Amino acid sequence: MAKNVLLVDDETHILELLRYNLESNGYKVIQSETGEEALEKLRDNHIDIILLDLMLPGIDGLEVLRKIRGTEDYKEIPVIMLTAKNEEFDTVLGLEMGADDYIGKPFGIHELLARMKAVFRRINDNNNNREKKEEILYIGELTINKITREVTIKGNQLELPLKEFELLYILAKNRGRVFDRQYLLDKIWGYDYYGETRTVDVHIRSLRKKIERDDKNPEHIKTVRGVGYKYK
Repeated sequence: MAKNVLLVDDETHILELLRYNLESNGYKVIQSETGEEALEKLRDNHIDIILLDLMLPGIDGLEVLRKIRGTEDYKEIPVIMLTAKNEEFDTVLGLEMGADDYIGKPFGIHELLARMKAVFRRINDNNNNREKKEEILYIGELTINKITREVTIKGNQLELPLKEFELLYILAKNRGRVFDRQYLLDKIWGYDYYGETRTVDVHIRSLRKKIERDDKNPEHIKTVRGVGYKYK
């Protein structure tokens, strides 16, 4: 699926040249000649990356960047600044304000495309690392590693069957959320599983014996009467 580029520059010949080359390389281009218009286009379109000229009429590129990074819906969108060679101070300031990269004018389209690909690759790597970190849960004395399917309490490893591990993981990852028995049955055992919701109760009892100090009075895996279970 083509990525949407918001191209912001007040020089018509640069807009036309970049638009032609970007579209020739599979991007969809949304262009703007002012900072105010760029922010409007940002509100009205899904944008994957912004190419932002620093010198703009009205509010300049740095102010546009500040507004982007200060807005929850836009702050994660990558921004590459388009700068002139005599704008070194503004370039440094822009990077400090959260721009992902910059490219000095005049520049070749192949260099720009390479910079864009590098930014996308870096973002993907960061997202993958974030996802990997989220796959290891630390809750008090309990550690749950989804990658290795290991569970430890106070450093001691627990041996959990697959379904017990999946049940513990989904409850612990969503602490405080109440799951009804049917949802857990469908999510963990599968929608084509024809067992009873009592299956969930049996696995919950087994889990409590392994992770609770007193499985008769559980502190962590709580029963919500008439509904199901939650991890407190």
